[in-house]
Amino acid sequence: MHQGTVDFLRYLAQIPDENTEDSSKLPSLQEMSAHLGVSVSKLREHLEVARALELVDVRPRLGIRRIPFSFTPAVRLSLVYGVHLDRQHFEQYADLRNKLEHAYWYQAVAALTPEDYRYLQRLVDQALQKLNGVPVRIPHEEHRELHMAIYRRLDNSFVQGLLEAFWDAYESFGLNLYADYDYLQQVWRYHREMVDAILAGDFEAGLQALIAHKDLLHHRPS
Repeated sequence: MHQGTVDFLRYLAQIPDENTEDSSKLPSLQEMSAHLGVSVSKLREHLEVARALELVDVRPRLGIRRIPFSFTPAVRLSLVYGVHLDRQHFEQYADLRNKLEHAYWYQAVAALTPEDYRYLQRLVDQALQKLNGVPVRIPHEEHRELHMAIYRRLDNSFVQGLLEAFWDAYESFGLNLYADYDYLQQVWRYHREMVDAILAGDFEAGLQALIAHKDLLHHRPS
């Protein structure tokens, strides 16, 4: 990344919240240009990078606003390109994601609340209803949401971003569009075991179910 863009992003992060009515609102390009001694045209280039990273929102009449920080957009942009460049990149990232889920499992499930437990149960029930219904439907939304919900209480934006970007790449690859019925039944059998173990407080058994199900993607029918 160009040093000028790095400096601009650092500046955006350090602008004090002086506007008490809307602390997310940032100075105009003209004001930032005067403050930084950089042309407005150059600032527009830097601002496009910030928009691509979803750090700011720019709208007519509303001006420039900071968006709450998420690591996901930065990872997603590079990852989606990489996995379409070479399928092996997806396999490598999937391995990274698996190791992240394992490493943060105990911390994540220990932070879940009774409300979270009920939500996980509902997701499994919804998924099985889709699989056992007529016609059969692929419960991809529940698959993604179940995994993300287990780790949602983690106070770590970077882990959250890496995990969420995996699902964006998964969908970009089209892996959410079709799967063998027996494969899906196996996936959700392990998901049921994971959730049942979490509800029972047997976090070790839940982790073992997670480990057992992680290899299914590598044996997924084409």
